[in-house]
Amino acid sequence: MAGHAVDSLASLLSAAVSARSSLLGRATHARIVKTLRHPLPALVFDHLTHMYSKLDLPGSAQLVLRLNPTRSVVSWTSLISGSAQNGHFSFSLLMFVDMLKECVRPNDFTFPCAFKASGGLCMPVTGKQIHGIAIKVGEIVDVFVGSSAFDMYCKTGLKDDARKLFDEMPQKNRVAWNTYISNAVLDGMPQDGIGAFIKFRRVGGVPDYITLCAFLNACSDTANLELGHQLHGYVLRSGLEADISVANGLVDFYGKCGELSCSEMVFDEIREPNDVSWCSLMSTLVQNHEQEKACVAFLMARKEGIQLTDFLVSSVLNACAGLAGLELGRSVHSLAIKACVMGNIFVGTALVDMYGKCGCIEDAEGAFHGMRQRNLITWNSLIGGYAHQGLADMAVAVLEKMLSSCSEMIPNYVTFVCLLTACSRAGNVELGMDIFASMRRRHAIEPGPEHYACIVDLLGRAGMLKQAYDFIMKMPFRPTISIWGALLGACRIHRNPELGRIAAENLFQLDPKDSGNFVVLSNSLAAAGRWEEATNVRKEIKDIGLKKGTGCSWIAVKNEVHIFQAKDTSHERNSEIHMTLLELKRDMEEAGYIADPTYALYDLEEEEKVSEVWLHSEKIALAFGLISIPPAVPIRITKNLRMCGDCHSAFKFISRITGRELIVRDNARFHQFLAGRCSCKDFW
Repeated sequence: MAGHAVDSLASLLSAAVSARSSLLGRATHARIVKTLRHPLPALVFDHLTHMYSKLDLPGSAQLVLRLNPTRSVVSWTSLISGSAQNGHFSFSLLMFVDMLKECVRPNDFTFPCAFKASGGLCMPVTGKQIHGIAIKVGEIVDVFVGSSAFDMYCKTGLKDDARKLFDEMPQKNRVAWNTYISNAVLDGMPQDGIGAFIKFRRVGGVPDYITLCAFLNACSDTANLELGHQLHGYVLRSGLEADISVANGLVDFYGKCGELSCSEMVFDEIREPNDVSWCSLMSTLVQNHEQEKACVAFLMARKEGIQLTDFLVSSVLNACAGLAGLELGRSVHSLAIKACVMGNIFVGTALVDMYGKCGCIEDAEGAFHGMRQRNLITWNSLIGGYAHQGLADMAVAVLEKMLSSCSEMIPNYVTFVCLLTACSRAGNVELGMDIFASMRRRHAIEPGPEHYACIVDLLGRAGMLKQAYDFIMKMPFRPTISIWGALLGACRIHRNPELGRIAAENLFQLDPKDSGNFVVLSNSLAAAGRWEEATNVRKEIKDIGLKKGTGCSWIAVKNEVHIFQAKDTSHERNSEIHMTLLELKRDMEEAGYIADPTYALYDLEEEEKVSEVWLHSEKIALAFGLISIPPAVPIRITKNLRMCGDCHSAFKFISRITGRELIVRDNARFHQFLAGRCSCKDFW
């Protein structure tokens, strides 16, 4: 009868672990104390230790272990295993040492836990000592112990020792190969992981979902689409496509390889997508510049009842950042607060990034200062937010604060791209050149193409076109598309078609299929009054079969996005829009506004040029905003091309005449127009 009671109570303790219920576990413990005679059987002590350690109650688990008069290797391993599983690595190692002091010999279950704790704490010396003990007691030949030791060496950075141990393992099971392939990918050696997978298959190994997902990561890191296709074929032949982890891995793989249609096809085949499935799809869409689809996917996931997770929230916030979708971003922020995921560093960083890219720098600062923990990406996101606004001094101040308050934080490649971008948009040439020079001198970072492009853009915006060209000629590597593109854009602004043609010719060689380069050159020639040459460039676009991207502006009103093109008359409120434009033009001309016909793209009569410039897409979107958005609310417009000089001048006049705050995000930067001034200080 007593044996039956012990079995029943032990089952209850196991049920408490399965249900993650400390309440049930403690109630069962109380029942044990009340009903069983003392001393309690060793089996009961072991079950209690196991229950408390697995439920992340290490103090209670240790107390029960101390009360156990017959502590065995099972008792100690229960405590060490549960502690390591819950991230209490130091405590786990201390218990391992106490076990050795009691002359209890570790077994093939104890060593993997000790190796995991050493790896988690990145303590290679301790890991080597445990390895020595495993050799001494003869447990290192066990494949699970050997795999755990290999994983520890990988996590502590001892790659040579890890490789030697793996080669010396007398037998390797699937766990060992999985560990090898996964760590090769994590260590930035995906080709090595691919080679290991091929060896694994050659020796007759049968992959599981862990093997397949690790291999897919290796294929995506090397952009090896053909090999990934082959694995997908193996998955279909083996009937493994129903495994949710494998399907999620395929969605992620195709997305990283730019095969969006394949990624969506795999997702559609998943019978019951989980939160990871939706996160993978949304990340794929964002990576492939389909932010709007990513936002739609988020709304669909919510309708399907998917609970909010930190990854789901950070994924949709990244999509909102790409779209400058402030309204949805604010809604997601509210949902994140309700779901209690705001303490997550990824969510906090995504919020800082989203608000910064939406032009709400005060909200970005609020999200940043509300974070209890920050990493380098968080700091870079705030610096990037200031860069979007052209607030160079603030961006540098954040860097100095990071260096002074976080000794372990070291600026990286991206940090300086953000800083130099801020200087470029602020027109601060001296500060930008000082920062560029400090990269090697102070921070030992070798400038890359993105940094050089920022300097060219900085000099070009400031009108220093010759210096920008000389800077390009002295580069230690071949100038990239972004570098020549920065010079071409500057030549368009400052009307230097000769230098612009040099930049364009280089761009045509590097990227002959981009019609945008032809268009910028044509516009530059048109602005200089060289209409015949401009027409010839546009004719060349048609002759070689390129399609010019259509310029458009859009504005969100009452959860609906309204898109406008130049000379657009298709909107249902078209008559009101054009009436508003006429009234604005009259008021602006009375205030001193004179349209700049040089921004017309075709050789027309002067009056027709003025008419064409007046009907640019951002002006039409603004007129719609004025008749649709309440006076106290800022009007936010997004444009897929750079805002022209005439529109920039017009928006300053309109902000003063109407008393409205106007915010425009074009493909280059943010513009905040208020009381006749722009935040860019005319460095657009």
